[in-house]
Amino acid sequence: MDLTAGITKAGESITGEEWRILGHIYHAKHECDSSFSFETYDPAGTFVPPHIHTTQDEFIYVLEGRFDLYLDGQWMQAHPGDLVRMPKGVPHGYYNKTDKPSRALFWVSPAGKLKNLFEQLHDLTDPDEVVKRSAAHDVDFLPPDAVKGG
Repeated sequence: MDLTAGITKAGESITGEEWRILGHIYHAKHECDSSFSFETYDPAGTFVPPHIHTTQDEFIYVLEGRFDLYLDGQWMQAHPGDLVRMPKGVPHGYYNKTDKPSRALFWVSPAGKLKNLFEQLHDLTDPDEVVKRSAAHDVDFLPPDAVKGG
């Protein structure tokens, strides 16, 4: 799939889809073979626990709020304007531990199976099923007790 020219407005999806995944809201911003991007709205207290993308590099550009990040064995924070780099194979997770929502632009390269995974996770509430479906899409979650402070 080739990249198409155009603008995807803030808070909107290029496809019109909105994915609600375990409290987060995701909007696809673009998709092509080389990359896939999505905007996130992360309410206070939401998180994505530590996981590994086996085939993709992932990036976060923080737009609003703050993220507490577990990245490659370390805890750190990202603020508006910060770019987080998460190479494939490196464990990472992100948490909104504040009392305000956060927004960010995420992207992965190559696109891989991530958009298809989001379609399958939309409105799913069973964490075990999320882990199972994620593994089938090249995203492997660490065991719940694998990271102290997570």
